[in-house]
Amino acid sequence: MTGANSFSVSGYGPDRAGWTRLFARDSVTRRLDWPMLLSALALSGIGSALIYSATRNRTEINQGDPYYFLIRNLMNTGIGLALMIGTVWLGHRALRNAVPILYGASVLGILLVLTPLGATINGSRNWIVLGGGFSIQPSEFVKITIILGMAMMLSARVDAGDKPYPDHRTVLQALGLSAVPILIVLLMPDLGTVLVLVAIILGALLASGASNRWVFGLLGAGVLGCVAIWQLHILDEYQINRFAAFANPSLDPSGVGYNTNQARIAIGSGGLTGAGLFHGSQTTGQFVPEQQTDFVFTVAGEELGFAGAGLIIVLLGVILWRACRIARETTELYGTVVAASIVAWFAFQAFENIGMTLGIMPVTGLPLPFVSYGGSSMFVVWVAVGLLQSIRVQRPMSA
Repeated sequence: MTGANSFSVSGYGPDRAGWTRLFARDSVTRRLDWPMLLSALALSGIGSALIYSATRNRTEINQGDPYYFLIRNLMNTGIGLALMIGTVWLGHRALRNAVPILYGASVLGILLVLTPLGATINGSRNWIVLGGGFSIQPSEFVKITIILGMAMMLSARVDAGDKPYPDHRTVLQALGLSAVPILIVLLMPDLGTVLVLVAIILGALLASGASNRWVFGLLGAGVLGCVAIWQLHILDEYQINRFAAFANPSLDPSGVGYNTNQARIAIGSGGLTGAGLFHGSQTTGQFVPEQQTDFVFTVAGEELGFAGAGLIIVLLGVILWRACRIARETTELYGTVVAASIVAWFAFQAFENIGMTLGIMPVTGLPLPFVSYGGSSMFVVWVAVGLLQSIRVQRPMSA
């Protein structure tokens, strides 16, 4: 049997053992991008160790159990792996058909955050508390929805052979589809997620072959939008303070500038090889807030040093390199746009997270992909890996 979602095994009959088919040349297992998968697993493993180091002594948040966050992060990783496998099994093409359902569900999810069901954590109302210590961040799933929605709309007529590239009407429709969830997320307000979504949209437009006028137009509109947001006082006070601390690191070092200053001290003290895992004075002394989530890179810098922090960056680079290769090798525009959008997402979010710990980017509360603690963020990055693997698995062998 042949088809987009079937993987025949040349030279092997139906009476052969299953394990033989599993490792045949054109099997799913052999087609997976193993450098990407192993790099993502390594990052999740390193992240678990860093999270444990940052939280084992934090009795005020770990319920008196030093393994509380470690166990939950391993559970989140396990669920993420299951979601990745499910995504590969379904296939990115099948998910294209489910975009209307996924879009409606994601918009409903972020709307619920604005109701009494929503909860405010660290200044942003972008959570729904489920009970039992579990919560969900619906805005994280919007990233996947926008990627699939943009790819579906921008590639439909091109993959059908009707157009060589998306026309202006198609681009406008795709932008309209993305504008609704972005405006809702902005109301939370979750500026960090909005910036990631904008990066995704730019990546999708560039990969689709749309006119560069759209890209430059969006960049110009983004600048005007930032000015308008500032002038209309849409940002909350804590967000304004973060930008003020970024512009002037010496401003109120015990207040708005505290997080950034302590993060830089922790990373700077690590030197080449670090103080050793579980032996960082800044981490053990709990000087850096939110070290298991937004500032997890500071644990790597202090305890693993430049070598360990550099390894994290290298592993992220491997994932981006393999994703770029998948985007280049696929023969359908839909797959290219999906892969390129994920590259833009991972690259921007990783740069912003690491940059804010080094003081070269403002603090926005974005997690480090695969490393930071957080169920919703862990789930969506593994779904993204599943999409990339599906694109690679389903491409023709000659590609």
